[in-house]
Order: sequence, then structure tokens, then C-alpha cells
Amino acid sequence: MALEWVVLGYAAGAEAIMVLLLTLPGLAGLRKGLTAVTRNLLKPFMTVVPFCLFLLMDIYWKYETRASCEGDSCTTSEHLRHQKSIMKSQRNAFLIAAALVFYWLLYSVTHLVVSVEQLNERLERLKNRD
Repeated sequence: MALEWVVLGYAAGAEAIMVLLLTLPGLAGLRKGLTAVTRNLLKPFMTVVPFCLFLLMDIYWKYETRASCEGDSCTTSEHLRHQKSIMKSQRNAFLIAAALVFYWLLYSVTHLVVSVEQLNERLERLKNRD
């Protein structure tokens, strides 16, 4: 089950790097190529959304079926295992939220960059026509 979290972590990392590269100033020469690559990767990265929903349901199912460990009913090792399980669930929920936010940011920033490029092209055509 750890492989799916690794895949989600790499996807979130790739999204974050693309958002960073699209928003860094001074990369005007590379921006057109980065925009094209990012626009082509938005559809494959859309699979992150249902994947995150599946993983969120998995966390919820594990939470609902987890044995409760309250009071003196558990040994020390069972109590530590219970706390570790809760920490992992919280970490994984944070990773899901980060992946979804980065996808939304990547989509929004790419849309804005494409709009700015189109407006700049229209402005250049209007200047050349006059």
C-alpha cells in the first residue's frame, strides 16, 4: 500500500515544480515550451483527482474499522501502534490535500499564462497593423 503514496507524492512534487517554473520571473525564453508541456500534462495529471478520492475513502475506511485503544484496555505497544496509525492517516490526508491544491494551482496558473500569451500576441498584431 505504500507504493500509491509514493506515486501521489511524486505527482504532487511534479505539479509543484511545474507551478514554480511557470511562475518564476526571468524564464521568458523557456516559458512557451514550459506552457506547452504543462498543457499537455494537465489531462494525464487529472487522474490525480479520482486517485485522491480513492485514497481518501481508504483512509476513512481504515479510520472506521480501526480498533479503539482507550484507557487501560491496550498494552503500550498497541497504544503506540494506534498513535502511529493515526499519524500516518493525518500525513496521508495532508498529502492528498497538497496534491489536489497543486493540481488546481497548476491548472489555474497554466490557464493564466496561456491567456497572457494570447493577449500579448494580439497586442503585437495590433501594433504591427498600425
